[in-house]
Amino acid sequence: MPRNKKKHAAEQSNDLSDDETSNDNASTYSCHSETQLGDGGGPNGSVESSEPGESAGVEKYEEKLLQAIENASDKAQQTRINAFQTINEVLVHHYIPDFLDDRKVTVMDAVEKSLRRGKGVEQSWAARIIPLLVIQIEALEDIVELVTVLKPVLLSTVQDGSAAYDARAKCCAALGLLCFVGVDDLGEILPLMKVLHSIFAGSFLKGDNSPSGASNEAGALHSAALSAWSLLLTLLPPGEFVALLGGSAGAGVVPSVRQLVGMMQSPILEVRMVAGETLALMFELGRHHDDEFLEEELPDLIEATQKLATDAHKYRAKRDRKVQRATFRDVLRYLEEDISPEISIKFGRQLLVLDTWAIHHQYTCLRTALGFGMNVHLAENAFVREVLQLGPKVDEPRRPYRSEKAEQRFINAAAFKARTISRGKNRDKRSFALN
Repeated sequence: MPRNKKKHAAEQSNDLSDDETSNDNASTYSCHSETQLGDGGGPNGSVESSEPGESAGVEKYEEKLLQAIENASDKAQQTRINAFQTINEVLVHHYIPDFLDDRKVTVMDAVEKSLRRGKGVEQSWAARIIPLLVIQIEALEDIVELVTVLKPVLLSTVQDGSAAYDARAKCCAALGLLCFVGVDDLGEILPLMKVLHSIFAGSFLKGDNSPSGASNEAGALHSAALSAWSLLLTLLPPGEFVALLGGSAGAGVVPSVRQLVGMMQSPILEVRMVAGETLALMFELGRHHDDEFLEEELPDLIEATQKLATDAHKYRAKRDRKVQRATFRDVLRYLEEDISPEISIKFGRQLLVLDTWAIHHQYTCLRTALGFGMNVHLAENAFVREVLQLGPKVDEPRRPYRSEKAEQRFINAAAFKARTISRGKNRDKRSFALN
């Protein structure tokens, strides 16, 4: 979803609670991938404003961010890690494109150096910053520069077998969102999808048709790679996708239905879930081009989906069984009846409706990057609102601040006291005797 060829105007709105986006009562599958790559910071998803009584909060987080940007180039590794954690927290909870405008190059340089020279945790935290940067930056030329500088180092880390699994997983997520925002040329997208395909192929069935023996850490990498691949898939025209799936040009770029069904047999929940959602996404895209898309594959696919939608194996955790069944019930209903699950997410006075597999997956990838700050960006971020088809920002009534509420309570208390004294005098019989 490359940005428009112009700079978006900076927008602001009120903070919102993350609880409203969890959507526990609608469809459990919509939340599973939000836990894969971290929550993106602390629980306070508030937005300080420049109104009286709030200016101190604004200055505090700006000062905190400036110090973190400076520390991101420190010689000590732990100092750099702490700096990236702070930058992540601030960018998650605040939409500040103007503030970042003069500092984005410094942040980008620090992230690139840590990805190239750092190890493990440092690389993971550096990679987390990239989606937040690309979501907040507004100018097209700045996004192009970001892609030019960071895409090569992300690709290098993703394919580095000696790098930590978690770091590679975060780089996959960053790479997918970076190119989703900043790349609109199929000549660049397809090679990237091929790289991601080579990574999640580690969870395909073995030669003897037994499930992959990938560890939990490797499974997290494979699910992150497949999720990033699916995000890029939403950029492909339906006709181009169908041609790739059925032609030699798609070899090593688009997995077959049988390969994804094999991933659904993985012992790792995240791999099974992302594989099922990816299959639904592929069928949704294919059916836009051909109503009878892969009809011959449906019986075996429906059978495999039914097993997971009714899975009652006690060796799986109770929560895992619940989430898995909810996900695959939705996938099964789509495959059999062509009905996509409809999920409504309320934030403030607005309502976001996820009614296709494509927009649901785009929301999930944004939610993974933004964590508890998702509602802030749903209300204010021009790019996020554009992707999710929310339209221009809606101005909401300003909420009273804490100081204003306290002042009103004092006024009401004083009025109540005066009224009580006045009524008491009128009710005192001695006052009538004096008159």
